[in-house]
Amino acid sequence: MAEQKNRSRGASPKAKGDQPQPRRDNSRAKHDKQPADEQARLPAGLPYVASDPEAFARNMARAFEAGGKALAAYLRPREEGGADTDMLAEQAAEVMKTIGQVSEYWMADPARSLEAQTRLWGQYLGIWNNALRRSVGDGAEPAPPSDKRFADPEWSQNPMFDALRQLYLATSRWAEELVSESEGIDEHTKAKARFYVQQIANALSPANFVATNPAVLRATAESNAENLARGMHMLAQDMAAGRGTLRIRQTRDAFKVGENLATTPGKVIAQNDICQIIQYEATTAKVLKRPLLIVPPWINKYYVLDLNEEKSFIRWAVGQGHTVFVVSWVNPDERHAAMSFAEYMKDGIFFALEVVRKATGESEVNAVGYCVGGTLLSIALAYLAQTRKKCPIASATLFTAQVDFTYAGDLKVFADEEQIETLEEDMARRGYLEGSKMATAFNLLRSNDLIWPYVVNNYLAGKEPLPFDLLYWNSDATRLPAANHSFYLRNCYLENNLSTGRLKIAGRKIDLGKVLVPVYNLATKEDHIAPAKSVFHGCHCFGGPVRFVLAGSGHIAGVVNPPTRKKYQYWTGPDARGTLENWLGEAQEHPGSWWPDWQSWITTLDDKRVLRREVGGGRLHALEDAPGSYVRMKA
Repeated sequence: MAEQKNRSRGASPKAKGDQPQPRRDNSRAKHDKQPADEQARLPAGLPYVASDPEAFARNMARAFEAGGKALAAYLRPREEGGADTDMLAEQAAEVMKTIGQVSEYWMADPARSLEAQTRLWGQYLGIWNNALRRSVGDGAEPAPPSDKRFADPEWSQNPMFDALRQLYLATSRWAEELVSESEGIDEHTKAKARFYVQQIANALSPANFVATNPAVLRATAESNAENLARGMHMLAQDMAAGRGTLRIRQTRDAFKVGENLATTPGKVIAQNDICQIIQYEATTAKVLKRPLLIVPPWINKYYVLDLNEEKSFIRWAVGQGHTVFVVSWVNPDERHAAMSFAEYMKDGIFFALEVVRKATGESEVNAVGYCVGGTLLSIALAYLAQTRKKCPIASATLFTAQVDFTYAGDLKVFADEEQIETLEEDMARRGYLEGSKMATAFNLLRSNDLIWPYVVNNYLAGKEPLPFDLLYWNSDATRLPAANHSFYLRNCYLENNLSTGRLKIAGRKIDLGKVLVPVYNLATKEDHIAPAKSVFHGCHCFGGPVRFVLAGSGHIAGVVNPPTRKKYQYWTGPDARGTLENWLGEAQEHPGSWWPDWQSWITTLDDKRVLRREVGGGRLHALEDAPGSYVRMKA
């Protein structure tokens, strides 16, 4: 036993026959050898205790100083009248009003309220009893948590942290149940309440606080709070960068558009006030006769399809023999306030079609629309079907694009009359919506992936995030012109006019049923922005043949999935009729990227080839090298 005890303390076991030695006083020798700032070090091995109190105190002072700077950066625009405090107050009031409706239901009946509280306290008692039993060596050992927030072993091995985790999860589930079980509340209000409760629960996770996160506590003890000093310094920088609004860094600033992003060779061959048109240089001796026109969303920048050589859909398409053209939207300002959806259609898509015709001499193109770019492309197709004898778009491919917004998912939480009016008032003051506000809305849909891990990593653990091109693109936000965005929110999310034939654009009421060209409609399984159910439901709106394909992963990673990476999977199946669940029951799963399936679909429609084309076709001259100047404009 003595030997075991000595081993546990780090001592060497005595050999047989060794005699106990008198204890020597080494304190003076240690004092002479150690630097002065290390004399006060505590014994090693104490959990969550700083080894150097003086260094800990210095770093905490640095952390408080940086925290003060962060607070000053937050307050400065509010004191100077530059912050939009009215809109923030209205948003907070909206949250409180929505959750208040749920509270009123439960508080209106004392018996109902007591039953809800009893249910929660019963769970608390069970968790507490199990924690007490575990502390004395009894009680069931919990299974390792599957939640990434609680991946550290201490969350399950330490009874205190395990109890804290379970109390938090029980409370979160209870709050969500209260929303679901509330009667007499309309479904939209319930959806809003569910979303707000989830965001509050995500924010209050014990993993987000220094004192209740074992990994952060260890880092604080091991570094003598240097992690907090670094973290608060980053917080002050990010608050200043956001001009009083926290702009959480998700990646290192290690990227530059045109240098290590958006590097596929090409030229800008035309431009107007809304967009530039880029043509990419061919890399094959022969190319498909039909050129390929890509219409990206203007909510983000087009280079999500041209991140780097491996991930670039644009570079891959060029390599498959397409003559690729891309619409690169302007980053709008107050001058573009009145630019409407119709103008984006005419000066964006129709302008691009004319540029492609001049550069190639071709009257037909294959077109791709991504997200809201796909919605605009669908509207343009319906408009062309009613205004031209022959549509210049021979086929349409939609990447995670919605045309029927019945099942539009969590973004509908932000789309009711009251909230849209508030947003329109805010846009009217500037002429546009700040890009950071739309980015925040998207991040909130996956706050446990895109917000809170970075709060913990950056500001509590004091670590710089890793360089990640996709997250750099995600943070490279664009503004949204007031008239355009208002039209989109009202006609699509609020009133769902496009799918019902009520949408009116450029003086015409349009009908998607008149769109007879073949459509390749891609959804992604984990999409929070354009849910797969919503994209599938939109297949029913078109009058021509629709090939529905479901890809693995989400709104971006499911689309940007090159064949060389061999990631995820995709499903193909019968005609997109009935429900998504029924379609999946008959669909076939394929490993890897859907890109080759799309290429096969395109070439099946028309595989005629011609000699490679020069950029501009000798009729249009290059204005500048790709990626152009519009995509470099910062919000």
